[in-house]
Amino acid sequence: MFELSPRVKELKQQIQAFMDEHIYPNEKVFYEQVKQNKWGHPPILEELKAKAKSQGLWNLFLPHSERGAGLNNEEYAHLCELMGRVSFAGEVFNCNAPDTGNMETIERYGNDEQKERWLKPLLAGEIRSCFSMTEPDVASSDATNIECEIRREGDEYVINGTKWWSSGAMNEHCKIAIVMGKTNPDAPKHLQQSMILVPLDTPGVKIVRDLHVFGYDHAPHGHAEIEYTNVRVPASNMLLGEGRGFEIAQGRLGPGRIHHCMRAIGQAERALEAMCRRAADRVAFGKPMYRLGSVPEMIAKSRCEIDQARLLTLHAARSMDLHGNKVARQQIAMIKAVAPTMLCNVIDRAIQIHGAKGVCQDSFLASAYAKARTLRLADGPDEVHLNTIAKLEMGQYL
Repeated sequence: MFELSPRVKELKQQIQAFMDEHIYPNEKVFYEQVKQNKWGHPPILEELKAKAKSQGLWNLFLPHSERGAGLNNEEYAHLCELMGRVSFAGEVFNCNAPDTGNMETIERYGNDEQKERWLKPLLAGEIRSCFSMTEPDVASSDATNIECEIRREGDEYVINGTKWWSSGAMNEHCKIAIVMGKTNPDAPKHLQQSMILVPLDTPGVKIVRDLHVFGYDHAPHGHAEIEYTNVRVPASNMLLGEGRGFEIAQGRLGPGRIHHCMRAIGQAERALEAMCRRAADRVAFGKPMYRLGSVPEMIAKSRCEIDQARLLTLHAARSMDLHGNKVARQQIAMIKAVAPTMLCNVIDRAIQIHGAKGVCQDSFLASAYAKARTLRLADGPDEVHLNTIAKLEMGQYL
């Protein structure tokens, strides 16, 4: 059903070989270097990026764009799954969130000056970026609630507001934020918001703190709370135009959800692999674990759920490629409701089979679960997507 072209097959083989040869063996090195310089850039990461770039494994996202690898959403999805098996692998190939979404946003909605100043170094992997939308004082799952003020004063915009969960902003290489705020609270509901580029070294930008996920700080990436106090940027930093922020957000999230879900599937595959190895190696009550109690059922359920989520995600990617994001919005909502929950379930079973090892630093599972659980909130909570699915389904009958 999802036959790969010769080119995608070759890229998939190349990425698999790169993961086996360079990324898995250097996971321990990466995290040791992070401990030495929490918000810095681990030297091993730069070494791996240089290797990937030299092999042409670079900027594989950006569907339907001459700046990317020329792959569509469905083709890239297969590669994204492999990268998702290791938390930092995406950045090795310059395919990491939120930079992929930010690069797509600037590429699609930015002007020539914005592309030259920010997209070019992002595509080169020289800097990183963050996306400042979520706010602590409002339900940000409804983007029309956003209160951050973006006010025009002559040739500048003045920004005032507090954002949090600006993922990536803690890293020393993060230089630019895409900030979403209100330019006209009196406009129609979906025309009040705008998006603007804000360099993080602009006066008035203050990184308040890093936010932890179940105790994990996710260094060297991190999630920041940021205060924007009388931040002044040129009017030319506005993306697309005033009142177009909600439109940009909708365009940005479609491909991003494919990426999130395929990375989740890659992580689930790794958890299932760890589960099966543990079940084969450990003996309890005179039997190997894979023959014990509910363990076979846990393994079988995990395999079924992973394959179901993969097929659903690839179907959504194909629908986007054939019909566009708007037509595929039900499929996009479905994968976002399904894949993160699936990942949480698979990792939870793997933790159960690993016992005490599964909840400590001696396996990747505890950290992976913390990240997986946040996916049920990132880019909109499950309930929002389920409501969208039901609304579109009922639309056929009302």
